[in-house]
Amino acid sequence: MKVLVVVAHPDDEVLGCGATIAKHASNGDTVNSIIVAEGITSRDNIRKTDFRKKELEKLKSHSLKAAKILGIKSTHFLNLPDNRLDSLDLIDITKKIEQYILKFKPDIVYTHHYGDLNIDHRTVHNAVITACRPFSSYFIKKILTFENPSSTEWQSLSFNSYFKPNYFENIENTINKKIKAMKQYKTELKKWPHTRSLEFLNILAQYRGSISGLKYAEAFFVERIINNKK
Repeated sequence: MKVLVVVAHPDDEVLGCGATIAKHASNGDTVNSIIVAEGITSRDNIRKTDFRKKELEKLKSHSLKAAKILGIKSTHFLNLPDNRLDSLDLIDITKKIEQYILKFKPDIVYTHHYGDLNIDHRTVHNAVITACRPFSSYFIKKILTFENPSSTEWQSLSFNSYFKPNYFENIENTINKKIKAMKQYKTELKKWPHTRSLEFLNILAQYRGSISGLKYAEAFFVERIINNKK
């Protein structure tokens, strides 16, 4: 089985579905990932990639170390502006993602849920869903969207697309790899009780497990499942 994970920023892949990625890899599935935005320059009033060059390289190295732990075969950085994706034409982002979809021909695609507070997450969601529009030769069987600690839970409860999971993946055997992978993101980790802390990731996995009758789980919203068997 071929899996493609498309995220906005470095660390989103671990936060959103790191243990599920590791489970796919341990089952012999091929996992590739795309990281759309660079993840740092929104800290400046004006985007300055040269000014942040060393930090950007360090963040990429953290991503590659995390990917190795999870079993991701290849990671592709699009290096688009952090937290400014809404300033770009959606069609341009979509076409970049579409190139990789056509290259890898995934059976399953994981990406952000539309209900996230972060604008980059919502933009990537829209681009992925557009790039995955079904045709007669369609090969994607499943599209799942995930929650992102420090984004999804900060969205207003009045938002009409708030994250409501309806698919739960048993990650009892791979939660440890998710935690280990997140440790590689030294510049992105926060201290407890922040929701991007290691403690919270473990608690969230237990909570999602408890509400689905499991010990540990990652939660998803099913965007599309296609059974093309006749």
